[in-house]
Amino acid sequence: MSRCTAIKGSGERCKGRAIEGSEWCWNHNPDHADERRRHGSKGGKRGGRGRPQRETEAIKTLLEDLTDRVLSGDLQTGPAAVANQLINTRLRAIEQERRLIELEDVLARLDALEEKQRQTQGNVMKGARRW
Repeated sequence: MSRCTAIKGSGERCKGRAIEGSEWCWNHNPDHADERRRHGSKGGKRGGRGRPQRETEAIKTLLEDLTDRVLSGDLQTGPAAVANQLINTRLRAIEQERRLIELEDVLARLDALEEKQRQTQGNVMKGARRW
């Protein structure tokens, strides 16, 4: 196989293998630009492994400390109640973020299915069932 002919931002030639029948690798082939954009739009939104779990663990620790301080008499119930309300607000924000990420994923999958259907629609034989 031949090497990709693309020149990277650093001025260096790409070291990737060109796709068969193309002069570019998958990362530089203009035919894959939309798919690369969809993949790139997810970057940084999922937070990697364990991020939501770390946040909820931190909140659990905070609630445990808050409870201990109230029960020991070190913290009055008024400020503790306000702190608890703020913690609940933070939990709702985390849940909302999770739902948005899930929705974005479902929409991306739906877009891919619709695109696949458009591509195959012309190849569907007359009378064939479509989903």
